[in-house]
Amino acid sequence: MITPQSSRPPFYYGWVIVATGALCVVAALGFGRFALGMLLPSMAATLQLSYAQMGFISTGNFIGYLFAVFFSGAIVGRIGQRNFIFLSLLLVGLTMALLSRSGAFTGLLVLYVLTGMGSGGANVSIMSLASTWFARNNRGKAAGYMAIGSGAAIVFAGLFIPWVNQASGAEGWRTSWLSLGAIVVAIAFLCLMFIRNKPADLGLALPGEQQQAAHGSARAAAPPRIDIYRSRGIYHLGAIYFLFGYTYVIYATFIVTTLVKERGMSEALAGNFWSVVGFLSLFSGPVFGSVSDRLGRRAGMVIVFSIQFLAYLLVASGLPGVFLHLSIFCYGLVAWSIPAIMAATVGDYAGPENAAKALGFITLIFGLGQISGPAVAGMLAQHSGSFSSSFFMAAALAAAAILLSAMLRAPRH
Repeated sequence: MITPQSSRPPFYYGWVIVATGALCVVAALGFGRFALGMLLPSMAATLQLSYAQMGFISTGNFIGYLFAVFFSGAIVGRIGQRNFIFLSLLLVGLTMALLSRSGAFTGLLVLYVLTGMGSGGANVSIMSLASTWFARNNRGKAAGYMAIGSGAAIVFAGLFIPWVNQASGAEGWRTSWLSLGAIVVAIAFLCLMFIRNKPADLGLALPGEQQQAAHGSARAAAPPRIDIYRSRGIYHLGAIYFLFGYTYVIYATFIVTTLVKERGMSEALAGNFWSVVGFLSLFSGPVFGSVSDRLGRRAGMVIVFSIQFLAYLLVASGLPGVFLHLSIFCYGLVAWSIPAIMAATVGDYAGPENAAKALGFITLIFGLGQISGPAVAGMLAQHSGSFSSSFFMAAALAAAAILLSAMLRAPRH
């Protein structure tokens, strides 16, 4: 372990945490979750999986994610975020490598539940470090740059997996899982090498703390002492995060199906549209995280949910051409904005010392929305014969999120 240093580095070490954090998000979410959608078709063809079994595998990952989120706070308190992130990513990488050897549904399901557990533990822990390493005026930007990892992984997987499948044939998905798993393991060791739990581990202080102390305002810089399980502000954030999880995943799950089944697009063209979402999402976290730093978390959330509302409404309306393109543009523009803003906001409300626990708690609520959204949307589409009703529901709930965000009160410190 690096010992505290008295000499100052040429730049603030928190930005090393951000860069490493972006790689962590690539591994935990980008490869651990979002790569599945591109691998499932070939897996299903080789292993003769039914649609129901494919759905159970995806749901199993979410369940594992929620399980890790629920227990991560207690474990982090004992072994520290750095070690927990390393072990979580190691679990993701090893289970992905083992997925390449699976030959039956049961084995796939068990392994992918474990992958979800590792993804949840690593993602929540790394995002909470934005509050530990940065003061309030830069937390949104820091979390936003970490969130780039999700979009970068979607773009990479969109190019890498088809190339591997073409080179390896019907069993190419096995090579893809093994290759991605090896990359995740490498990232796990990079995280162990560069991540530190807090600035004090390197003899540093948060930027601005020393100036505040010099002006007699050290008390204002101290983290608030709150019980996150009894805080109205935390539950308010949880409700907003639930609505985000419920709505964003409806679009992510069904937009390609809608384009192919209801708009008559080819799968290749629909896939290109989804790649555009991945590219645009690279900018969503940094841009709107920085907006929340400048204009406030409440204003940032209202802006993001307003853009999402427009995305859902446009695709629900069935309008052709440019309106459909605008819907996809709006969705990609703000894709990972809310997770970045939330990672910063919990630090504002709960303080750096409680950020991991608070983020884990509201992520658990978010996860409930993420699981229930596609199920309800699918039933609505089955009943109505079209996904338009599902997207109208998403638009209505995005409007509710705008109202809840507008009602958010500033933290009392």
